[in-house]
Amino acid sequence: MESAFDVIVIGAGAGGLCAAARLTHLGYRTLVVERLEYVGGRASTRDIDGFKVNNGAVVIEVDGITQQTFEEVGAKFEVRRPDPPILYRIGSKDVDVTGGGWGFLLSKLTRQGAKLLSGLGAARNDDGLPEQDISTAEWVARYTKNESVHGIFRNMCGSIFAVGSEELPARVFLTYFTRKSAFKKFGFCPQGTIGIWRSLAETIVAGGGEVWLSAEVTSLTMSGGLVRGAVIERDGHTVEVGARFVVSDIGPAATVNLVGEQSLPGGYLESVRSRDRPCAMIAVNFASRERLINAPGMLSFAKTRRLCYIANFTDTCPEMAPVGWHLYVAAAVPKPAVGDFDEAAETQLLMDDLHEQIAGFEHARILSTVVTRDEWPPQRAVSGFDLPPATPIPNLWNVGDGVKEYANGGTTACAETAKIVVDQIAGAFPIDVLKGS
Repeated sequence: MESAFDVIVIGAGAGGLCAAARLTHLGYRTLVVERLEYVGGRASTRDIDGFKVNNGAVVIEVDGITQQTFEEVGAKFEVRRPDPPILYRIGSKDVDVTGGGWGFLLSKLTRQGAKLLSGLGAARNDDGLPEQDISTAEWVARYTKNESVHGIFRNMCGSIFAVGSEELPARVFLTYFTRKSAFKKFGFCPQGTIGIWRSLAETIVAGGGEVWLSAEVTSLTMSGGLVRGAVIERDGHTVEVGARFVVSDIGPAATVNLVGEQSLPGGYLESVRSRDRPCAMIAVNFASRERLINAPGMLSFAKTRRLCYIANFTDTCPEMAPVGWHLYVAAAVPKPAVGDFDEAAETQLLMDDLHEQIAGFEHARILSTVVTRDEWPPQRAVSGFDLPPATPIPNLWNVGDGVKEYANGGTTACAETAKIVVDQIAGAFPIDVLKGS
């Protein structure tokens, strides 16, 4: 038995690190266990011939819960904001709608924009939200048949929620865009997205916590209906570490496997099975000597087969590529985004879009083409179908994008779940009482 910790955090993804940093800051002795050799999980970065290529999340929201977490725990938050943050390709023009909002965007797309605006306005009140079983695509179809309008909404769903407009409840989409920050302010980290997670990991260690990389929790030990610790494979050895409570960032289904189904009630197990609905995305990371798009941040599209957006990293973060190179990523949501699909065919549709939309793409250097799905998804659950963070085991919680708050997504949702869980832990296990026991 290794020395016991107050808390074990399983997984060094966005949710796990945000939770661990908050717990360490409050005085809990915290251990983070990550099976990979690097932090960040599905929001990390790999080096490919000197290019800092993100393996999932590409942008980080600023002035929101993520930045607040860093400020509260004293971690460095180096995120540069592009100006303007996003352009929309409508026809042959790239349009900046900064400051104009929905009204300006829709006016560029359709004469029926006023009707859609009235629907968006009504959604600001609970009575104006559609039923949960109405998809975003179905809701838009109530107001217009315009293909460009449907394309914009489809690609927004893909960009934020990693799911098509046919699969995302309109209630989720409208709640997000009328009541939440809606990713209006975001940026890139010059070290790649991994840069900010390294900052959190350093803060955890500086605060007395530990971060074990290339180590895997193989099971959680139970006694008296509570988690008592974890069995961990590390450096070729098996160690058992005691803990007063555990926070899991590997998804509810994987957490169930660690404690065993026999430790959980049947109703909860059924909820986990029914809501374990991972999405899928396809990303093409590419580079060029010439600047291929005029958008300094994100470029979204009104009419494409699958392409949702292209992110331009090197206008704001030239450090992400070797000198003289421009670095981009293009992302698409397959059809369907939940369930099985033809990877080769869907990837080809994305490539067709890139050749059609980006002049000079045929001369670009393809760094990687990645399909994220199943056990390595862009989102563990479709937004609107998430489980709560708490489990039936009183000292075991989940964090991350499988237990998001309603109508949220991405790393922002992970940071939000971390705060919620840490607040619950601090209420159930106050640090002053814990240290005095």
